Amino acid sequence: MPIDPDVAVGADLGGRELSWTSTDVLLYHLAVGAGADELGYVYERELRGVLPTFATVASTLRDTGPPRVSMPGIEIDLSRVVHGRQEIVLHGPIPADGCEWATSRVAAVYDKGSAAVVVTETSTALFTSRISIFAKGEGGFGGDRGPSTAVPVPDRAPDHEVLSATDPRQALWYRLCGDRNPLHVDPAFAASAGFPRPILHGLCTYGIVGKTAIDVALRGDVARVVAYSCRFSGVVFPGETLRTRIWQEDGHLVLTATVADRDDAPAIADALIRCS
Repeated sequence: MPIDPDVAVGADLGGRELSWTSTDVLLYHLAVGAGADELGYVYERELRGVLPTFATVASTLRDTGPPRVSMPGIEIDLSRVVHGRQEIVLHGPIPADGCEWATSRVAAVYDKGSAAVVVTETSTALFTSRISIFAKGEGGFGGDRGPSTAVPVPDRAPDHEVLSATDPRQALWYRLCGDRNPLHVDPAFAASAGFPRPILHGLCTYGIVGKTAIDVALRGDVARVVAYSCRFSGVVFPGETLRTRIWQEDGHLVLTATVADRDDAPAIADALIRCS
């Protein structure tokens, strides 16, 4: 079924109660690369705060099946979809144990010609998460192309450059946070989507890069993050090493991430962390 923006945009996707415990938080921290030498992330008695990117999994923790791209005016085969952009806005610190009411809606649909971008928004009292999915072959319906989200990189050397090795099992751990898309575990499904093997979740890369910036530029102070957005500019395969470059500007951090193993192939671009 082709996308019908008149039906889709503004559609109410319902509300539901979200809940999580410190076990969920610790699992998420492990899934985005926290190690045994980081007790402030992996040990409940020393937990210094919850990574703000936990907001991206708070609504999927109890999901045990693959996601579906089925909404009013939108019906897309999962194999034609990739995560295009992610943004979170924090309204307060995320507690280690929490319960929140979340509402979701289709915020926008954009026509990129050969593809469509569908933006969904989930809001709670603690955070707002906006997911933009890129649907191949679903454009051409004559809609708005959407605003530019480009973030210029400063014309100088980065203030920090960090290498972060991912584990070959990284996607297997991350999917336990609620994203059971077979693209990240099933070689046959990955091949049907045009990839040589399963790829790492974009949101896992997003979490790894965000954690790196918080650790290096904000000295681990998770509470300083007000918002974090990025565009997924390339794929990462589990086991590859990410190179995160960080520029500290007035009140924010500009980030890029590339795959060091593949001649710095792009992974994350137009990334911005706004700080308090």
